[in-house]
Amino acid sequence: MRLAVRHLTSYRYSRPIAYAIQTLRLTPRPHEGLAVLRWQVRGETRRPLPFFIDGFGTIVHSHSINRPHDSGAILVEGEVETRPTDGVIRGAPEPLPLEFFLRTTKLTQADPAIAELAVAGTRGGTSRDRLTSLMEAIHGRLVYRQGVTDAKTTAAQALRNGSGVCQDHAHLFIAAARHLGTPARYVGGYLWTGAEGGEYEASHAWAEAYAEDTGWIGFDPSNGTVPGEAYIRTGVGLDYWSAAPVRGIWRGEAEETLAVEVTVTQAQAEQ
Repeated sequence: MRLAVRHLTSYRYSRPIAYAIQTLRLTPRPHEGLAVLRWQVRGETRRPLPFFIDGFGTIVHSHSINRPHDSGAILVEGEVETRPTDGVIRGAPEPLPLEFFLRTTKLTQADPAIAELAVAGTRGGTSRDRLTSLMEAIHGRLVYRQGVTDAKTTAAQALRNGSGVCQDHAHLFIAAARHLGTPARYVGGYLWTGAEGGEYEASHAWAEAYAEDTGWIGFDPSNGTVPGEAYIRTGVGLDYWSAAPVRGIWRGEAEETLAVEVTVTQAQAEQ
């Protein structure tokens, strides 16, 4: 499947600010299920931004404006070709040992309720079967609902609330998997839903866990499925904060207004 992405983030400030800097994890890297045909991340000048590779193997662009300004923008445009791999991730950069992804974080700390869910939710003969069962259990326990959580919400808080967004589903899956001794990590990216018009109005997040009988496998508890050819993987981390698509700071006294437009479409050549 050939997918095209256009992701525009626009910032406006109520008065000029002196300085702003951001790190952007918005670029896919090739693996066996994904080939990058073209991809570019630009700022408001429309010039390509400098980038580096972080410790997780993610491409990170740097966007800064070192002058008084009352607006800014980030534009991501690209095209990829994907194929189904039954959720298995092979050929992706793996700079860290498996044991690193057993590390817990504040957002993925397992409390007694998560520990109980982890044990009760894993059934099956193979490690992949057990992880699939865990994903399905989380999908059934956490209702997808926007506006009830934020970037600081922990997996334990989301489970108590019984609702959240894709970020919360991923954190809960990661917390439960690590409690069981399974390496797990957070993944950010894009998703084409196949809806009429071929558009998806936000970025997406899911998790990956290491199954002894298979290797790294993606799990999307929000949708109760493994990632397929409609998914574009752009960032990896221990949790949201180490894989956040956009993080930054700015200096000044002003109110910020943010507008985000994301479209993921099936490219014309595939229709």
